[in-house]
Amino acid sequence: EIDANSPEFRQYWNVVEEMKIASGLPMPRVYVMHDHSPNAFATGRGPQDGRVCVTTGLLETLDRDELQGVVAHEMAHIKNKDILFQTVVGIMVGTIVILSDVLLRSVFWGGMGRRSNNDDNKGAAIFMLIGLVFAILAPIFAQLVRFAISRQREYLADATGAQFTRNPEGLASALNKIAGAHTPLRSHNRGTEHMFISPPKADFSAAFSTHPPIKDRIARLMEIGRSFQGGRP
Repeated sequence: EIDANSPEFRQYWNVVEEMKIASGLPMPRVYVMHDHSPNAFATGRGPQDGRVCVTTGLLETLDRDELQGVVAHEMAHIKNKDILFQTVVGIMVGTIVILSDVLLRSVFWGGMGRRSNNDDNKGAAIFMLIGLVFAILAPIFAQLVRFAISRQREYLADATGAQFTRNPEGLASALNKIAGAHTPLRSHNRGTEHMFISPPKADFSAAFSTHPPIKDRIARLMEIGRSFQGGRP
């Protein structure tokens, strides 16, 4: 954790203070992760418990406007209570997975008993088939919905951050640099990938990604920039 007396990270601290004022949020706790990969994330259950963290690689890669865009994006996550929102969604998905597992076991063991007593019970067989399909597909569908919600929250954080800075081009440029970096992030796992401004590891399918494609995010940010300029191309 750093503070206002950390000379090495003075610019970073100042940018967080600026975005605190622009967002109307309390000052978050400010952290630096010693990792060469450019990335950032926010955490905390709400505005009163916000934390912003960037990597040393990000500070070395971005200029001030780009850093401001990234910090604004992370402050937007705090303002929109995305961490709490994603936690609730995760609990719901976990509940569906557990219920599906219970249903799958019930269908299997119940079906075994029915077959031993009455192999000709076609109604029971149909029920078993429907239950089996639901138990298998429901967790997959729930995860797809979770990923889709996560992608929309990223778009929202981009747009909200652009409102804070009034300079969406800064975040667009930062995302372009982050996407072009080929240094893997060391300190992450599958469960925390959704927290970062850019996923540390690319997914094989957009449907299973927690983040929208960088090019789509940049395109939306540039459109926001044109709207700030009165719609001029």
